[in-house]
Amino acid sequence: MNTAMLFPGQGSQYAGMGKDLADAYPRVREIYEEADETLGFSISRLCFSGDPEVLTETRNAQPAILLHSVAVARILREEAGIEPAIVAGHSLGEYSALVAAGAVDAMDALRIVRRRGKLMFDAGLESPGTMAAVIGMERADVEEVCSEASHGEEVAVVANVNCPGQIVISGHVGAIDGAMEIAAARGAKKVVKLNVSGAFHSPLVAPAQDELVSYIEGFTFEDTGVGVICNADALVVHTKDEIISALSRQLTSPVLWSDSMRLLLERWDGDILEAGPGRVLAGLMKRIDRTIKVLSAGTRDELERIVAREVEIA
Repeated sequence: MNTAMLFPGQGSQYAGMGKDLADAYPRVREIYEEADETLGFSISRLCFSGDPEVLTETRNAQPAILLHSVAVARILREEAGIEPAIVAGHSLGEYSALVAAGAVDAMDALRIVRRRGKLMFDAGLESPGTMAAVIGMERADVEEVCSEASHGEEVAVVANVNCPGQIVISGHVGAIDGAMEIAAARGAKKVVKLNVSGAFHSPLVAPAQDELVSYIEGFTFEDTGVGVICNADALVVHTKDEIISALSRQLTSPVLWSDSMRLLLERWDGDILEAGPGRVLAGLMKRIDRTIKVLSAGTRDELERIVAREVEIA
C-alpha cells in the first residue's frame, strides 16, 4: 500500500514524545537505543522523560523529531505494509522524508540534524536575529513589507510560506520589529514574534549553511524512486545530486510549504499521512485545501488504529 507522507519540523516536539511508541513496539526501542549509541548520549531519556526546556533546544529538538518520525515510518511499513510513494517534510522534516524515501540512512540523518541544530543555534548567537508570524496578508504584500523594513545591513525576509494567510518572516531584530509594525498598520490580522533562537531561513544563518554543506558531503546519499518535494524550490527531486543541492540551499531559502502542498495535490490523489509528532501539517493542509484530509500517525493509538485497519487506507 502506497501513500503520501508528510514529516513535521521543529516546534512539534513535546515532553514524553515517543515513549508510548517505544513501550508498544520493540522495533522502536531498537531505533532509540541505536540513536543513543550514535549520538553518544541518551536522547531516548531526553525524549521520554527529560526536561522540556532542554528538549526544546534546537540541537535536541531536531534529532528528537527526526527519530520520532523515523520510528513512525518504520512501524507503518513493518506492521501495516504502508510505503511512501511521495514525501515532503517541513524544514527539518525534509531529512525525515529523505530517510523514509530511502535516500539516506536513518542514523546518518540523525548525525546531520544534530549538527544542523547546533550550527543553527550557534549562528543565532553569532548573528542575533528573530522571526515573526504574519497572519492575514498575501505573500507579495509581506515581501513588500520586508523590503521596506530592511535598511543597510539589517534585513527582514520571508522565511516560511506555510499556507494562505500564514507567512513567517525572519531577520535582524530591528528589521523584524519594523516589519511587524508596518504589517500591523497595513491590515495584518495578527503579527506575533516567535520564540526562536535565531533568524532561520534567512541570510543570517549563511555561515551555518556553509558548514552544514561541508558536513553533509561526508555522508552517502542515494537516488530514490520515491518523489521528494524539496522546501527550497517546491519541486520533486529523485537523484542524489538534486537532493544534496536542495539541502545545500535549504537553511537560507524560504520554506515553500504551501507551494509544495499544491504540487503534492497535483501529483497525488490518494491518502496522505502526517508521520511524526503533532498535527501541525494536517492543520496547514486544511487552510490550503479544505477538501483534503491528512491522517495523523504520531501516537501509539493512531498507529494501532492504522495497523488494525480501523481507519481507511487505500
